[in-house]
Amino acid sequence: MTFILFIVLLSVIIILHEGGHLIAAKTFGVYCSEFSIGMGPKIVSHKGKETEYSLRALPIGGFVAMAGDTDNRLETQTDVEVPPERTLTGIAKWKRIVIMLAGIFMNFVLGYVIITLILLHSGGYVLSPKAEIAAVSPGTPAAAAGLLAGDRITAVQIEGGSLQKLSSFDDLVMYLATYEGEGDVLFTVERNGETLSFSIVPEYSEESGRYLIGISGPQGEVAKINFGNVWGYAFDYCAYMVRSIWMSLRQLLHGIGTSNMSGPVGIYQATGQAAAAGASSYFLMMALISINIGFMNLLPLPILDGGRVLLTLIEALIRRPLSEKAQSFLMTLSTALVLMLFVYVTFNDVLRLLP
Repeated sequence: MTFILFIVLLSVIIILHEGGHLIAAKTFGVYCSEFSIGMGPKIVSHKGKETEYSLRALPIGGFVAMAGDTDNRLETQTDVEVPPERTLTGIAKWKRIVIMLAGIFMNFVLGYVIITLILLHSGGYVLSPKAEIAAVSPGTPAAAAGLLAGDRITAVQIEGGSLQKLSSFDDLVMYLATYEGEGDVLFTVERNGETLSFSIVPEYSEESGRYLIGISGPQGEVAKINFGNVWGYAFDYCAYMVRSIWMSLRQLLHGIGTSNMSGPVGIYQATGQAAAAGASSYFLMMALISINIGFMNLLPLPILDGGRVLLTLIEALIRRPLSEKAQSFLMTLSTALVLMLFVYVTFNDVLRLLP
């Protein structure tokens, strides 16, 4: 059952992402020879008016083969003679950018719709509490450092990592989740109109399985959800997800939190755990992964949609396409980086399975 739910989760996200590209491409008249869900050998396919719709063996992605798409070497190209105005390179550059961003847009739409439905079903939404300390547990690193109840935490920084300004206590919890047991954590707090700094080394808790400093935040207010206000609260939660992803990415660029990264194996395990917790948890997992995929596709790597948008903007700026040699080098380099990341996170996942 976990395997089936895992395939369903990935398939929904992939279909909507690639479907966004397909709809945008067809809207602008670009010839699309194939719409594929999955990679590798074809399992089944159906030929439409001009587009072949196929299902492939490996459920790790998908693609839309568009005429004139020479940027992405992983995508199948068409051999059909197509007039220039129906190719990706023959349309206006702004249309090309819309096509590239359409898949990302659909990822965010999926996440937003799922969260909206979950909030309507639950009937309540816990608002993020302020980044204030409600209580300090005695005998903990926070107590030893001198933090007090009522202190407002304005910023936090793991040694060697990026400085993170806080807008809520949830931001603090998310940031500290990237701590891996090395170095101090610098807290900047406001107390009675004075700004103070505290250096704290979190302690690992066997019970909770994470590093803690010994503070708790204020109770979050619960807002009652109705059809009129759910849209704003759903957007607020999506924004929190995006902030969390950006926060984690900034830490990763500093080499912090790499052991927390997961690939397909980790997602498979998390899918089983979420499904066991109930339908809401499973669909929330789908929303989180969809928003993650949308955000990561914005990164400026040529193999990703964000990178292809960047190349199009560069082409518009210099008024000519980059040379074939330059495009090939950038595509090969970004492909190698993504494959190396894939191998690394999969290795991480496998290590977690070992005793």
